[in-house]
Amino acid sequence: MARGARVVVVGSLNVDATSYVERFPAPGETVTSRAFRTALGGKGANQAVAAHLAGAEVDLVARLGDDANAALALGVLERLGLATAGIGQVADAPTGVAQITVADSGENTVIVTGGANLALDPESLDTERERLASAALVLSQGELPIATIERLVEHCAALGVRLVVNLAPPVAVSAAALAVCDPLVVNEHEARAIGIGAEVAAGAPLDEWRPHAASAVGRVARSVVVTLGAAGAVGASPEGDWAEPAPEVVAVDTTGAGDCFTGTLAAFLAEGRGLAESMRIAVAAGALAVQARGTVDSYAPRATVLAAAALDDEGAPLA
Repeated sequence: MARGARVVVVGSLNVDATSYVERFPAPGETVTSRAFRTALGGKGANQAVAAHLAGAEVDLVARLGDDANAALALGVLERLGLATAGIGQVADAPTGVAQITVADSGENTVIVTGGANLALDPESLDTERERLASAALVLSQGELPIATIERLVEHCAALGVRLVVNLAPPVAVSAAALAVCDPLVVNEHEARAIGIGAEVAAGAPLDEWRPHAASAVGRVARSVVVTLGAAGAVGASPEGDWAEPAPEVVAVDTTGAGDCFTGTLAAFLAEGRGLAESMRIAVAAGALAVQARGTVDSYAPRATVLAAAALDDEGAPLA
């Protein structure tokens, strides 16, 4: 594989409505927002943009409603140069929406309304086999119906196409489907939900997670990556296990940083990079993203991410 390898993202496409507040309200309390913005969102769209900026040729399979938000989302994707042929519109359905609150601490809360995303059903994927077969790697997330994720797994397994799944949120996908993922990408809470690291204390260092990631290889998925926020990430495959610490940065908005990590990871895996190297680059991309407000608007281009990872375009360390 080489730079520009094809990544097909099958996932959610939302419009984010984000309010910025000093702190989150207590139950029953009203607080005043300091600012508000509407922007492209959804884990599928976010990860597709991150993979595109990382240099992959990206094809996004998603569904939009027939409302004004659909025009907004399509306009952003076209401005960024992403292909939109795989995006269908659903009559009489709203475009998916994420209602996000970001506190001054940089932490966020998110409420997602699936809308047209829920129309991306298993039968929809049966018409996408040619598109899937053309991919070096297929990427999906937990914001789709479970039956759709499981059908996607079936197609990828039959076609011999590598599948990366970000199980966020941690929906009840079958163990047989998770076993095909290479890697399965989860955060700390999602990992615990599927039986990885249940006994690891909150805030434990990366090295404590490594054996748990390693023990999940072949048991839960073909390979595993656990993202641990500001600490970094750990990963494991049949070739070994690794910890990649994140640089210390001042986070102003963590919204979409995990998606930036996952999309970047997928792009470099599609090029044929190893899991450890791809994690290193993805951690750098996520650290850059949290230093700016917004989701896809905070994602840095390939050259900037590689420089932050101290690697050149071929993966050699910078002098």
